[in-house]
Amino acid sequence: MRKKMPKAPVSVAAAIAISLLASPAQSFASPAPPADPTAQTARQPLERQVLAANDGWASLEAGTTGGSAAMEERIYDVSSRTELLVALASGAEPKIIRVHGDIAANTTPDGLPISCEDYAAGTGFSLSQYLYDFDPARYGTAKAPAGPQESARRLAATRQAATIRWDIPSNTTIVGAGPDSSITGAALRINAARNVIFRNLTVRDAADCFPSWDPTDGATGNWNSEYDLLQIINGSQHVWVDHSHFTDAPNLDTAQPSYFGRPYQVHDGAVDVTNGSDLVTMSYNRFSDHDKLLLIGSTDSTSRGDAGKLRVTIHHNVFENVGQRAPRVRFGQVDVYNNHFITSSTSAVPYGYTLGAGVESHLHAEANAFTLPAGIPLGSLIGYFKGKVITTSGNTVNGKIVDLRAAYNAAAPVEKQLEADDTWAPVLRTQVNAAQAVPALLANATGPVFTAGDAH
Repeated sequence: MRKKMPKAPVSVAAAIAISLLASPAQSFASPAPPADPTAQTARQPLERQVLAANDGWASLEAGTTGGSAAMEERIYDVSSRTELLVALASGAEPKIIRVHGDIAANTTPDGLPISCEDYAAGTGFSLSQYLYDFDPARYGTAKAPAGPQESARRLAATRQAATIRWDIPSNTTIVGAGPDSSITGAALRINAARNVIFRNLTVRDAADCFPSWDPTDGATGNWNSEYDLLQIINGSQHVWVDHSHFTDAPNLDTAQPSYFGRPYQVHDGAVDVTNGSDLVTMSYNRFSDHDKLLLIGSTDSTSRGDAGKLRVTIHHNVFENVGQRAPRVRFGQVDVYNNHFITSSTSAVPYGYTLGAGVESHLHAEANAFTLPAGIPLGSLIGYFKGKVITTSGNTVNGKIVDLRAAYNAAAPVEKQLEADDTWAPVLRTQVNAAQAVPALLANATGPVFTAGDAH
């Protein structure tokens, strides 16, 4: 009999407190992998499957097995925020969590919705007053906001963070019980954890109720939001993200107002890998209607422990109507192959670039397909962020092979030219398909498609 989570109310504070009990040492205890992951995956139900051998960086060393070895009493069926928090807080021993239906993050323990106004109640925060106090015409542009309204904004933001920021511990498999399983409004984290499988889930709209204004960010200032749909942070390792869908829809940033001449952006990243995390495979996911997709690497400094880490494989995913960072890389060895990047002429998300070459990045982009409307220059598919090298081979744009690096260099100034990267070559790969075949191959193959309990 599978364990069904209790319906008894659990306070928000208690649930969050329980989630902090596992120490970092506990979270890094990994079970031994099965003798033959490939064979086992082929015959196991969804929640018992493990990452196949040679399937990207997450298959290195002991591989990624998640909670596949969980005992029957550590299989949790959850359909509410309270049930999910209790399951996540149940320690680092192998566990399986199956999500049924949609779980809304901005809710009370009893399931009542929490609005942005509810988080702000009693803090003294007022958006209209905040805009008045920090209007650049009045406050200036030389320093970050400080004062009663900024303090109130921070307090309200802390309340939301305590409600929606959830950590997935080591040795966990979390899967959608069906193709309609989803989590809405949560800022999920794999935080100083190891050996996590995340599959078959739609994750949407981790909207920040209280974006911060920074007049010193860029030439004209920017609004910055706090939450990613999924963060892989603080030295986390061996993570497999598969057959999931990450989106802002229906609450797109383009529907938000502008203040101080800048978009009031309420979303940050989709899946970010930062702060020395390592050995990640992302496969057969769908990313749609989101601006800042995949940030790999924390800062241009080595202070976050990123150097020598951030090894990530991104293969057989669909990116549809996304803006930038697909991915943007610092320091890491990142293998990007057999993905389909689609931008429609009616996209609500403005297109910026796809592949971002940052400081000490080693990005290998091979056999990807780009479907683009007229008006997007070939040279804009690569973005320059102080990188020196990039590998691009066998990629197509609208069905035709294009040398993406050559197209970028033809449009870039001399000081921003990118050389070919001869320092490494990816070897941990499943079958590499010709780029011309990728659109048809992935047409109905990405995002949540499974039912838990079935073998695939």
